[in-house]
Amino acid sequence: MPKGDKSSYTGKQKRQAEHIEEGYEDRGTPKAEAERRAWATVNKETGGGKKSGSGRGKATDPAPSKKGGKLGGAAAAARPAADRSAAAKKGAATRKRNAAAK
Repeated sequence: MPKGDKSSYTGKQKRQAEHIEEGYEDRGTPKAEAERRAWATVNKETGGGKKSGSGRGKATDPAPSKKGGKLGGAAAAARPAADRSAAAKKGAATRKRNAAAK
């Protein structure tokens, strides 16, 4: 099997990787890097592509997906409360202005 061949992955694993990749792209990660990270996450969670044969299944480990969510708020939490409050007010004003423009 050539390197990078995804034929041994299940449909569910392919959908997971696609969804994870979209999340990275929404946050501004380049396409190639997002794809690499997505497949690395799927491999870590499910143990890679599925092999045929009875009894070869492996339990999934959701920890790699949860890790990203836990790391997400660390930078904001380190900022002073006044800065976070100002950012929240600015965001609310922007959403209000955008809603009025529609």
